[in-house]
Amino acid sequence: MKRINYVDPIIGTVGDEQEQSTHGGGKTHPGAAYPFGMVQLSPDTTTSGDNGTGYNYCQSTIEGFSFNHMSGIGWYGDLGNLQIMPIVGETDLRSGSNEEVPFNKGTLGWKSPFSHENEVAGAGYYSVFLDRYKIKAEATVSCHTGMLRFTYPKSKESGLIFNFSRRIAGRADVESVSISGNRIEGTITCSPLGGGFGRGHGGIGYKLYFCLELSKEPKFTRFFENEAFLDESITCLTGEDLHLLAYFDTEENEEILVKCGVSYVDIEGAVNNLNTECAHFDFDRLRNEAEAAWENALGCITVQGSNETDLTLFYTCLYHTLLDPRTMTDCDGRINCVLDGGFISNYNHRTMFSGWDVYRSEFPLLTLIDPECVNDTVKSLLNIAIFKNSSLPRWELMGIDSKCMVGDPGLIVMADAYLKGIDKFNYSLAYEMCLASALALGEQCGTAFNSLHPEYSQYKDSAFVKNSLSETLEFLMADYAMAKLAIALDESEAAKYFIERVGTYKSNYNKELGFMCPRDENGNFLSVKDEYDTVGCVESNIFQQSWFVPYDIKGLCELFGKERAISLLERLFEEADFTRLWNEAYNHSNEPCHNLTHYFNELGLPRRTQYWTRRVQKEAYRLGAFGFCGNEDVGQLSAWYALSAIGFAQVCMCDSRYFINTPLFQKSVLRLNPKYHSCEIAPTFTVECDKDPNEYPYIKAMKLNGKPLEQYCISFKEITGGGKLEICLTK
Repeated sequence: MKRINYVDPIIGTVGDEQEQSTHGGGKTHPGAAYPFGMVQLSPDTTTSGDNGTGYNYCQSTIEGFSFNHMSGIGWYGDLGNLQIMPIVGETDLRSGSNEEVPFNKGTLGWKSPFSHENEVAGAGYYSVFLDRYKIKAEATVSCHTGMLRFTYPKSKESGLIFNFSRRIAGRADVESVSISGNRIEGTITCSPLGGGFGRGHGGIGYKLYFCLELSKEPKFTRFFENEAFLDESITCLTGEDLHLLAYFDTEENEEILVKCGVSYVDIEGAVNNLNTECAHFDFDRLRNEAEAAWENALGCITVQGSNETDLTLFYTCLYHTLLDPRTMTDCDGRINCVLDGGFISNYNHRTMFSGWDVYRSEFPLLTLIDPECVNDTVKSLLNIAIFKNSSLPRWELMGIDSKCMVGDPGLIVMADAYLKGIDKFNYSLAYEMCLASALALGEQCGTAFNSLHPEYSQYKDSAFVKNSLSETLEFLMADYAMAKLAIALDESEAAKYFIERVGTYKSNYNKELGFMCPRDENGNFLSVKDEYDTVGCVESNIFQQSWFVPYDIKGLCELFGKERAISLLERLFEEADFTRLWNEAYNHSNEPCHNLTHYFNELGLPRRTQYWTRRVQKEAYRLGAFGFCGNEDVGQLSAWYALSAIGFAQVCMCDSRYFINTPLFQKSVLRLNPKYHSCEIAPTFTVECDKDPNEYPYIKAMKLNGKPLEQYCISFKEITGGGKLEICLTK
């Protein structure tokens, strides 16, 4: 059985306005994608609300297919450019489901009803039947190109609508398009003024260049703007609401194909990407190549098990972790973003770094299965930081730090990579940039430095952020990363400084409340109603956020009192409904709670880690569109599942230990990379259980490469040295 046959991109495709009010939306898209590819060719059901991918499983019409999408995000999303919709007959000149650009004249729009029964989604392929037009639409991709195949009925009014102004959570600012025979080229310019991420508050701007070709030359084409046709003689145009209608005569079941290369550098890059990867109109060939690429990519982990649901969830989650950070580099090695172009020969520049989310599980997983991606990502973040003389980005998109969420996750990911030997970047310069960030320096290299850390003296002196518990604990986590990095680089003075700062986390413990608590600028605790209060917390409450001291779990529990801490942890899980969008107790749908199941290992209660981890695996993840308990968060929610399914969690970045839980599968094999991993014993690392983990959920004994393993953790070095972890299970 091929691994790709277990990938179901429909899982998690619910967005805003979901039918089941108690359940969150994963906000993923079902379309055709390539491993870490530039193109995600996916259907759009809407341009409205907090539907960040443009697709919501709960909706019943499709407005088109566009060439770039984010996956698993909130904050209204972005991209969704170059939308194409096949039609038959006359139609209104708006989609009918784009609330960002309302009707002036029309009523129904060009959108078409569809049925999920006629929808097929897989790794590298998507298809759907458009009921209104009786057209079968199919999509597939390469890394930098996408191809659509439309199968039409017999008609003299078969057409294609090209929506060049479309953008999720907004609209493009300016579009420039030229037509020559069956080729269409152009530029789509997007800025924060047009909306996008955070409806413009994310500050995202970019230019998408495209070159597309049609397999059949249209009998005529005509531009339209603002729901009005322009002169039919126009073949080159620049506008703010640019669309194009192309008409064909078609026979019954005639196929018309659209192939397109995209670039974020220039038109020449788009043309070259198309010619390099898709110099043909062979849809099935491109689909087979995409599926082969996915089969190889998913081969980073091979699992064996008898539970079909577990296999589907595992490979679907692994699929999601391999979507981002995606390439921004053209086939010829050029990039653009904020870096002003230029040839980059030694790495693949990447984008879509959801730092606050993905540093917790996705990057610990990627360091094992794709360290090249980690190294590329660190280089990408570092180059952006150098260009802007700033901290490494917190939430990066298109070379821009949207600064969404809190903390300094870029620093943490960089430090963790270096400490694991994933260091084929300028780590001396990275250290200097991160040191300037952590110290909130006002100047670096003779120019103004932009740090994510607060610059006021109270924070620098006392190591807490006034009125914010979440920011305090996140920045202390970054300080811990700096301490570990400084030690590794023999920077003893800096190491001492950051170790002392990290220890101040205890000052945030409010004995009267019995939990961590935010403080005002004078260090006094804020008034808090109880542990469920959200004051000073980001996407969390006091109960959830109080546990975020992953670098000193034992010390934290001493503050609570060990027995009380264990009791509170149990209560945290017992009060939770793991299927829900939001819990006041353990809340798997958001990151502050991730990896708390593994705290029990550190407290000498590994059986409780095994119990609660299994509960979360089985209840927070399910098949179908409602399969994720919350936003998938650009791979993080999926990575937690994939990593725990093979038996691990790295509870604290920059601490090389991976804490052990009972695997979901009887056997898992990780493919190692000798360029970054020692592979001292073997080129693979195998986790093998003596019984079916679904029937025997607890660990009785373990051996690592034939020797008894007493502790319920294993180091990164031990995993990447290769070999075998043998687990004896019991009930």
